[in-house]
Amino acid sequence: MNHDDTNHNNVHRLHDNVHEDIHDGFQDEVQDEVRPIIHVNAERVEPVNDSDVHDTGDGGDDDGVHVLSDEESAELDRRLESRGAVVVRRAMAPARVAKSAAVAVKSHEPTVKVGKATLRHTWTVVQGAESFAKRAWDASTMGVYRRQIKAAEAVGDREALKEWSDRKEMATERRHRRLMDLPRLFIGLVKVLAATLIGIPLAVFVIAVLTKLTGNGSFTGVWLGFFAVIGFVIAAVTFVWGLFVIALPFLLVLALYREGKRRAEPPNWLVTTSDDTYEATVDESTIARALDALRIGNITRYLKEGYKLQFITPARQLGRGTHAVVRLPAGVPAAEIGKRRTDLATGLHRAASEVWPTVGDEAGILDLWVADKGALAEGAGPYPLLEGGLVDVFKGIPAGRTLRGDQIFMPITGRNTIVGGAPEQGKSSAARVAMMGVALDPTAELRIWVPDMNFDFERFRPRCARYVRGADDDSMRQIRDDLKELFEEMQSRGDLLDRYEIPEVDRKIADKNVGLHVIVALIEEAHVAYNHAEYGKEISYYATQIVQLGRKRGIHLITSTQAPTATSIPRDITRNSTNGIAFYVADHTANDALLGQGAYKQGIRATDLIAGKDRGTAVTRGFSASRSEIVQWYFLSVAKDNDQITPLIERALAAIKKRNMPAPADSERPAIETRDLLADLDEVLETELVAIADVPALLKRLAPTWRPYQSLTGKALREILAADYGIKVPSTGNRYPLDPATIRNAIVLRERAAGAPGDGGETREPLAS
Repeated sequence: MNHDDTNHNNVHRLHDNVHEDIHDGFQDEVQDEVRPIIHVNAERVEPVNDSDVHDTGDGGDDDGVHVLSDEESAELDRRLESRGAVVVRRAMAPARVAKSAAVAVKSHEPTVKVGKATLRHTWTVVQGAESFAKRAWDASTMGVYRRQIKAAEAVGDREALKEWSDRKEMATERRHRRLMDLPRLFIGLVKVLAATLIGIPLAVFVIAVLTKLTGNGSFTGVWLGFFAVIGFVIAAVTFVWGLFVIALPFLLVLALYREGKRRAEPPNWLVTTSDDTYEATVDESTIARALDALRIGNITRYLKEGYKLQFITPARQLGRGTHAVVRLPAGVPAAEIGKRRTDLATGLHRAASEVWPTVGDEAGILDLWVADKGALAEGAGPYPLLEGGLVDVFKGIPAGRTLRGDQIFMPITGRNTIVGGAPEQGKSSAARVAMMGVALDPTAELRIWVPDMNFDFERFRPRCARYVRGADDDSMRQIRDDLKELFEEMQSRGDLLDRYEIPEVDRKIADKNVGLHVIVALIEEAHVAYNHAEYGKEISYYATQIVQLGRKRGIHLITSTQAPTATSIPRDITRNSTNGIAFYVADHTANDALLGQGAYKQGIRATDLIAGKDRGTAVTRGFSASRSEIVQWYFLSVAKDNDQITPLIERALAAIKKRNMPAPADSERPAIETRDLLADLDEVLETELVAIADVPALLKRLAPTWRPYQSLTGKALREILAADYGIKVPSTGNRYPLDPATIRNAIVLRERAAGAPGDGGETREPLAS
């Protein structure tokens, strides 16, 4: 080869380490042949001159330098490119491993859940520490009072401003007094400690001396026992202290976690739709955001300007939910929030039936209660008196539980009740629970009328003094007669109250068995009775009179209906029933008939209950000091295979027998006194004409105990004669003289029409007014 040839771009300088690298590259290439190759330019070393490449020695072999052919040079280039790819792959290997691990973890759902749960709980602990720090800062700087004062200034509420300013001053004064009392407290503790250190050894010394003198032991033995007790106390305290020190970090973390759970929410990226166990905490900030989301102008501007809502009662756990009382910004009535309950529920992450905003003590105060998720599903639980016990109706009867989980009682004395709702929502079941509570008071009397052929109350029959079931005319007439009997007893009870000089029936007079015990009457499916073609008007009249006048006389009427409308239930009954029970109803008219006029506008709405889902749950009024309560009613089965009523009725009858009182079913209905108006007129009238205005006085003298005659007037008598007997009294000289001959003629005509007695005919049924 010519040493002068300088066009050999294929000349490379090779060293021993290059050969080793190439050999290693071959091995790596074989191992990684399936991996993609990244090509890089190989470094070429150009000779500066011939002496750098060739040895000028005579005929000697080149030492450490080898000249490659074009084919060898190309092969070397390929191998060097492969070696560069291997280097790059090695450098990228950790990143590839990390990426693969991240993809594997992300696709493994259990790992993701565990990781998020760990981070979420850690976040909760940190938020708990932050909350405690903020509370400590607020306590030290009167932060709560400052915020409320600022809020009162913002809305221009001078009364609230004065109240919170006074509260702040009183709190400052109390803190000052506590600080001033610290030195005295410290001195007192030192005195107590000194007295203890001196008094106990002195007492032991006296005991030891007495023991020695009496010969009951040795002087040193007492002291040794004393020191043994001290040693035991020290050992016990040391042991307990050690346990406390060990448990302190865990207790601290637990306290922080509980506080964080109550006050904070994790960031959104830690909570996903798969985290179905997570429940958003309802606190002041959550409520403020939910109210802001309603987009009510005054609230939005108020919060946008940086003011805080004034929480009269801060959000706090109350039973099975969270309760808060909020003073809304000026111009925002609480009733407006009640109208948008569903929208508010979305902001609080709850179902509409779990959020109950009502009007507080003022129009601008929102009383808000938010149930824990699923609180309604828990139900009221079993009836509390299944296993034993009796009831005092003067203290109320067990009805069910509120959403907070508190047991609630239905007041009986001094009240009347109307209960209603759509079919199959719990109306009859609630009436059954109410009557069972009354039945378990041995001094109370039950009267039940069911103008329908259903079995809901049949098992109460042995406990009832009056019981009617059926929708036929005979049953309706009996209901009418029973109500008339109750009306008359109500009137006579007024005389008894006067005799005993008491304003109303109480427990003391009820126990004396003088005829002033409590009577609770139920008209089930009352709309059927009130609208009966023949007897409905009289039934409505007597029921209305009982509702209006019977409360103080110990008579309580329960009206149960599926149709609480003005055309189905007398308006005076709905107005005077102070206990209202509303299961799901379809419209605001039925809602207000059961819960009071204007209840719907105030946000007290049984229409928001869900038919079927909220079966057994009712909105009530009159059960507590609150405007309304959501009550989950107890349930008592009447089914043959699960009869819960009969054992309770037997217990009630046993309690009555123990008091030596007659069984209720043995009570006979008194004979209904009837009078024939025409016959009475025939008796009191002679032969001369008598002014119609003078006739009622004659009838009163004839039957002084007959109540229809006690309030009868001449005009009313004239109208009765015209309407019922076809006798028109002329207005001669404006005296309306009644001719006795006319009355006697009417009697003859009536007997002819009905058939004379003794001829097989039947006389007309006398009036039972």
